[in-house]
Amino acid sequence: QVQVAESGGGLVQAGDSLRLSCSASERTFSSYAVGWFRQAPGQEREFVAAISWSGMNIYYSDSVKGRFTISRDNGKNTVYLHMNSLKPEDTAVYYCAADRTNSGLAQVPEEYDYWGQGTQVTVSS
Repeated sequence: QVQVAESGGGLVQAGDSLRLSCSASERTFSSYAVGWFRQAPGQEREFVAAISWSGMNIYYSDSVKGRFTISRDNGKNTVYLHMNSLKPEDTAVYYCAADRTNSGLAQVPEEYDYWGQGTQVTVSS
């Protein structure tokens, strides 16, 4: 079982930046595709971005494209989500998840096997 943990959330103002980190306990994490999702109160979990195990393939949702950047450092067993130009509508709990089958930058939660507990991001206007 791979234990995944997010960190880096917080309270920021609109226009600010944050960097979220997603780390795992097992080295096998570096061989998995990883996705970031977010969930605001009363809403369904929403896909944000995904990165292949090699970092060569990346995909973003339209709502964050051009503002967020996903990257990974397999030497550190960590995936990052750099968030720039934050908006109040980005407020949510952010989750990272690992896809052990590398099913091709999946955009639905059901394709992911290991999830973290989430980190809160709050953007004030």
